[in-house]
Amino acid sequence: MTTAPANSFSDRLPVPVRDETAQVSRLLGELQGHVDWSAVIATGTPWVDAVRRQPAPFWAMESLLREYPISSAEGLALMRLAEALLRVPDTETALALTADQLGRADFSGHAADGQAHPMLSGLASQAIHLSKKLLPEDGEDAHGGGLLQRLGAKTVVAATVRAIQLLGRQFVLGQSISEALTRADANRREHALIRHSFDMLGEGARTDADALHYGRTYADAIRAIASKGRPARPEDGDGISIKLSALDARYEPAQFATVTERLMPRLLDLVEAAAEANINLTIDAEESERLELSLAVLDALAAHVAVTFPQWQGLGLAVQAYQTRAPEVIDEVTAIARRQGLRFMVRLVKGAYWDGEIKRAQELGLAGYPVWTDKRHTDLSYLACAQRLLAAPEIYPQFATHNAGTIAAILEMAKAHGTPFELQRLHGMGEGIYREVMKRPDAPPLRIYAPVGEHRDLLAYLVRRLLENGANSSFVHQLADEAVTPQMLLASPLRAPSRSVLPMPLQLFGAARANSKGVDLAAERERLPLLASLAVPMPAAPNDTSVAGAAAAMDALHAAQRGWNATPLTERCAVLLRAADALERRTSEFAGLLAQEGGKTLGDAVAEIREAVDFCRYYAEQAATRLAPQTLPGPTGEKNELRLHGRGVFVCISPWNFPLAIFAGQVVAALVAGNTVAAKPAEQTPRVAQRFVELLFEAGLPRAALALVCGPGETVGATLVAHRRRAGVCFTGSTQVAKAINRTLAQSAGPIVPLIAETGGLNAMLVDSSALPEQVVDAVVQSAFRSAGQRCSALRLLCLHESVADKVLEMVAGAMAELVCGDPADAAQSWTVDVGPVIDAEAHAGLSRNIARLEREARLIARTPLPERLAATHIAPVAFELKSIGEMREELFGPVLHVVRWRGTVDALVDEVNALGYGLTLGVHTRIDDRAMRIAERARVGNVYVNRNMIGAVVGVQPFGGEGLSGTGPKAGGPHYLYRFCGEQTVTVNTAAAGGNATLLAGL
Repeated sequence: MTTAPANSFSDRLPVPVRDETAQVSRLLGELQGHVDWSAVIATGTPWVDAVRRQPAPFWAMESLLREYPISSAEGLALMRLAEALLRVPDTETALALTADQLGRADFSGHAADGQAHPMLSGLASQAIHLSKKLLPEDGEDAHGGGLLQRLGAKTVVAATVRAIQLLGRQFVLGQSISEALTRADANRREHALIRHSFDMLGEGARTDADALHYGRTYADAIRAIASKGRPARPEDGDGISIKLSALDARYEPAQFATVTERLMPRLLDLVEAAAEANINLTIDAEESERLELSLAVLDALAAHVAVTFPQWQGLGLAVQAYQTRAPEVIDEVTAIARRQGLRFMVRLVKGAYWDGEIKRAQELGLAGYPVWTDKRHTDLSYLACAQRLLAAPEIYPQFATHNAGTIAAILEMAKAHGTPFELQRLHGMGEGIYREVMKRPDAPPLRIYAPVGEHRDLLAYLVRRLLENGANSSFVHQLADEAVTPQMLLASPLRAPSRSVLPMPLQLFGAARANSKGVDLAAERERLPLLASLAVPMPAAPNDTSVAGAAAAMDALHAAQRGWNATPLTERCAVLLRAADALERRTSEFAGLLAQEGGKTLGDAVAEIREAVDFCRYYAEQAATRLAPQTLPGPTGEKNELRLHGRGVFVCISPWNFPLAIFAGQVVAALVAGNTVAAKPAEQTPRVAQRFVELLFEAGLPRAALALVCGPGETVGATLVAHRRRAGVCFTGSTQVAKAINRTLAQSAGPIVPLIAETGGLNAMLVDSSALPEQVVDAVVQSAFRSAGQRCSALRLLCLHESVADKVLEMVAGAMAELVCGDPADAAQSWTVDVGPVIDAEAHAGLSRNIARLEREARLIARTPLPERLAATHIAPVAFELKSIGEMREELFGPVLHVVRWRGTVDALVDEVNALGYGLTLGVHTRIDDRAMRIAERARVGNVYVNRNMIGAVVGVQPFGGEGLSGTGPKAGGPHYLYRFCGEQTVTVNTAAAGGNATLLAGL
């Protein structure tokens, strides 16, 4: 029977983001009197001295970091080769990748003097330096050069592959569990206190097939470990570590039902097998947004174990000390064990996703970070967590660290408790320090966290370990630097400053402007107000404006423009800033309206509100600095000044797919430049526009400066565009309508007026064989199907290198099967929905017709399951394979992905994409840096995204807009945008006209 996890731990844990200074002060108070740091230094200094006297082998972590630190060009090049080369199946790409990375560094400058292994390091550097000469200078020209050079280049690549495989052997215990167990036996012969926790390599599952594969791998490993004999206690023998995200492709808080129905039976099978064998099974830690879900799973497992295997004491969990909630997590885990009458094995780690956690918090606009921003704070948290673990009889503590100071502190703290515990290290790392630690007569057991898997699977794992341990602040990195004295290396975290060392996410842009505040949907406290807003009925839609009313509005706006333009620039900017603050405060209200009227998922709604806030603040900041009068240089006795002013009445026509962000961005840009605005929203989403207009008026905008004009584009929109009072048009929508507007403007009598048009695109993503498939699949699914594909930036054409196409398409199909289609406006399911409805029946019918055509003309790759009840409102995400890029006929504005395979040069591929005529967004997935830049330079597109998704441009960070059939520019959210809304005037004054040049004469 499946055991369901508890639904929420939000009421038991503090919020993820708290004041770091206050929390550090609290931890310092908890540790007062528990740690004698002078004893720590006395214990740890001999270890450091011994390791430096007897360095690790040349291929060990410490030696590699000493010779090629990752802060150097050489270290970075070798790291990136290690990450990608083994997965490249074709020779041409392997040659290009090797040449690209080795060509970025100067290995000839590495001298052997002062190195721990002078002969080996010198030989290695010279070998790499000579190898570079055999590689093609241009990473794209894999076929160039003579036969001797080509053979030499292939030899270099083969040797590099072999070297990386040897490197992998230093960090992966075995390519199979049987090989790992054999090497584990050898480790135990060296020291009787050594145990292992086997980690079966692999990224988180993207498909259910992946998850089932990983589950079988875990089950096979448990059987293999059990075959070595049943230990008396779990802590006495080898065990296994598992990732819950490897067992379910949707292991995330939003998919709680999937976790209950699908993950739990798989997990229970593994737990029962481990319990029967009496071995340790530890659930590895993952990203902070999954913390509460992982605790819920642990709680459910504990309840099951308490009934079925009450004597088993091997269930465990890894806890990351770098999370600010780590001490409370220890308390909660202890409470679960106590409640169920069990004992847990808890592995305390410092954490492996720090940079990702920092980036996520900044991207989401959180109030702070869920992790400590200073490594010393993490060290402090580790000690506070250790104190809790040692004091809890329900816990068998497992301290995983390579830091000599932390190890010595643990040994000192443990003396006061007498609690059995163990130390842990990663295979291939920290060997020198632990060689010394294990010489102590009172040394505790040492467990080696041992990755197991094929070398090509170690790539992401290996690079993550290199980055963690090679960072300048890490103990392993500083241990390799003899300029760092033992006293500096073992400095006490108890004396660390308590303040954060990073700006908070909301201060990401410094003094220029505040970052928009986001919502962490994984936190129930922040999610519930948004769900509650879905129950609020939508307001009545504004009435359509008649053609006569639209014309009258234009005349009134013209009459008011002079007065609004005369309003001081500071006050115009202040209106935008007040509007931004008000919109941010009303996030829940607007999110509910976007979900109800626009079919937005909660995540998309929050992102759109933040974009609108960013537009207001960014254009206010840009206007204050760029639209103010500028004094220009000139001859003495003369003053020259450049002034900018509003053009008159701007017509702003916005689309339904971003009814708030694009509407707001157009309107506030025109207003702050001194124009009055006739704002015509899409017919499908007038309520959102009306609500934002009301907000602008509340923020102090004169009502005469802005008119909301609703109605059909064919009548009301056409009237606005053709009106003699219009001084400019800002339009976002289809290319066909943009062309019609352009013709109207060109044929109209009177002045020539500007058109700012941002239109659609046949947006492509180019993927070569060096790209990481998991990253590609994530980017494809997000770019093609988020917002039901109803983004002008959405991925329409996926170009896969033929050598990896089958594998990637299999994964894409599996990931598509995991998507959830549903109604974002239904509070009962809103948070779980990945794909909402298309905007209306007309869009549904058009997409359905084109999909039927593709079913006849192309090969169906995959289609997301769609419940019958949604058939009339939703289009199921679907992917088709075409024979060539030329078969792309038009932009299908929905969740429809086209795929082609490519071979040959990327230059020819980019030329084919350029020939489509559109130029909005382009995705590039490659580990060949020169190739990525070459593609960007050759592509005629507005936005190029490398090794990430290609949607969600951020205001002021990724200015957005295209060229060709995709628009006129300038880019929205960029430094050139406001100028297009302005007229310019130069005023020259002869200051010497009245009696001479007083300023010049005064200087005599």
